[in-house]
Amino acid sequence: MIAPYDDTYFMKRALAEAQEAYEKGEVPVGAVVVVNNTIIARAHNLTERLNDVTAHAEMQAITAAASYLGGKYLTKCTMYITLEPCQMCAGALYWSQLDRIVYAAKDETRGFKKMGTQVHPKTQVEGGVLEKEASALLKRFFIEKRNLN
Repeated sequence: MIAPYDDTYFMKRALAEAQEAYEKGEVPVGAVVVVNNTIIARAHNLTERLNDVTAHAEMQAITAAASYLGGKYLTKCTMYITLEPCQMCAGALYWSQLDRIVYAAKDETRGFKKMGTQVHPKTQVEGGVLEKEASALLKRFFIEKRNLN
């Protein structure tokens, strides 16, 4: 039997957030935080809108999830992100103590793995879920951005 709420299901919700960012002219990265098969936070990049370099999808999602839970730790939670976190976000994810991080596309230049940043030792990390879809959206965004300039 196929579970209705699996990694693909939740990554599609993160991709919907990335699409929303794309439509707002933001780098199309989206994130959702899940506990007990329930989405408790949704977020996407807001760096342009807020004029804030720290307003990444992950940072927004951490804040929303912590507010929902009423505490700073996100144990028993999974974050689904459409792009491998940068080192800034990986540092925040470290402190939030998520059980799992699932990302879609690798970030070969700024991803936390490339930079040697660690997440919490108890956090499981998995990449590649809907990688092609997330990569295609990011590529389309940057191609369009280059053609406008």
